Amino acid sequence: MSKFYKIWLIFDPRRVFVAQGVFLFLLAAMIHLVLLSTPSYNWFDIAAAKYNRVAPAPAE
Repeated sequence: MSKFYKIWLIFDPRRVFVAQGVFLFLLAAMIHLVLLSTPSYNWFDIAAAKYNRVAPAPAE
C-alpha cells in the first residue's frame, strides 16, 4: 500500500480525472432519465399536477 502512488506513473492523472468526470456526468444523466421515465418519480408531472398547470399524462 505504501507504493500505491506508482499507479500515476502508469496512468496520466489528467486523463484519469477527465474520464472520471465524464463517467460521473453520464451516470448522473442516466439516473435522472430513468427516474423521469417512472410515473412516481417524474418531478415534472408531479409539479404540474400540484400547481394545476397541465393534466398529467395517463399511465399506460
